[in-house]
Amino acid sequence: MSRVTLKNAIKRYGDVQVIHGIDLEIADGEFCVFVGPSGCGKSTLLRMVAGLEETSDGEIHIGERDVTRLDPSDRGVAMVFQTYALYPHMTVKENMGFGLRMNKHPKSEIETKVAEATRILKLEPYLDRKPAALSGGQRQRVSIGRAIVRGPEVFLFDEPLSNLDAELRVEMRVEIARLHKEIGATMIYVTHDQVEAMTLADKIVVLRLGIIEQVGAPMDLYRDPDNKFVAGFIGSPAMNFMNGKVVDGGVEVPALKMTIPSELSTAYKGHEVTAGLRPEHLEIDPSGDSLRVDLTESLGGVSFAYLVGDTGEKIVVEERGDVRVSEGDRVSLKFEPSRLYLFDAKTEKRIRN
Repeated sequence: MSRVTLKNAIKRYGDVQVIHGIDLEIADGEFCVFVGPSGCGKSTLLRMVAGLEETSDGEIHIGERDVTRLDPSDRGVAMVFQTYALYPHMTVKENMGFGLRMNKHPKSEIETKVAEATRILKLEPYLDRKPAALSGGQRQRVSIGRAIVRGPEVFLFDEPLSNLDAELRVEMRVEIARLHKEIGATMIYVTHDQVEAMTLADKIVVLRLGIIEQVGAPMDLYRDPDNKFVAGFIGSPAMNFMNGKVVDGGVEVPALKMTIPSELSTAYKGHEVTAGLRPEHLEIDPSGDSLRVDLTESLGGVSFAYLVGDTGEKIVVEERGDVRVSEGDRVSLKFEPSRLYLFDAKTEKRIRN
């Protein structure tokens, strides 16, 4: 079993605590993504699992073993870094087998494991090349191959696609997803890119300031966020947030010049709230005039209209189809009231009906 369990894991640097009592269970064979803004502690937490950062308090288990105080080499993990860290004077084949050679593995075993990693990653044409003769995506595949040949219980990825251009990022996302499906190993992946998190993960861990905000399957976090932070972080473009107030009949949203029907009107009457609506759940009503089109972005099959109301709050709307708004147009919005998310204006916690 290669499940990973963190029990009240804490990290301090002197008097400064950066990881605050993380409790987390990652199942055997699960692809778990740590996601959050810069400085949230995701890479620190990954390095704690790897043993590259000492755990100040709490426990880390891999399978049935308590690895909290073990050296990285004894934990059964392999890490793929943001930088490829390949030896420039060695060929692809030599780079992938280097760790096994250093640990005195038999030559036949090294040949077999390198051949298997080469097959999985489709690196056969590049075995005799040196890193300088490879593209960024090919170098990252070699780096992943070096991890595969070690046969670890857990793969750790620390923002491995950050140095690639947009096209290669998409290509490598597919490669990593296929790799997980083929070898079925437990994988923990760190990224600040929520698109990577949504497309790769079985489970997403959303972090902020060293605390877990929410854990769940990608679509569960998208459809049912616990708070404003998670709602705004998961989804692209981000959810629109507007000031609102619970009144008789629903939630008054001045930016939209409307009162949205809601069952909260009795229990929360007079309560200040934040109303959330996703761009893809909104539809332009060209017959209205409550909002002005400030800017449009056309991406071909989809475009985004940036609207501004009298309150100054900005709203992004996703548009599809052949007829789209232009800058300077006056419009209103239509949407299903069930698409409305409400958050307490002070605590930012989700208010559920």
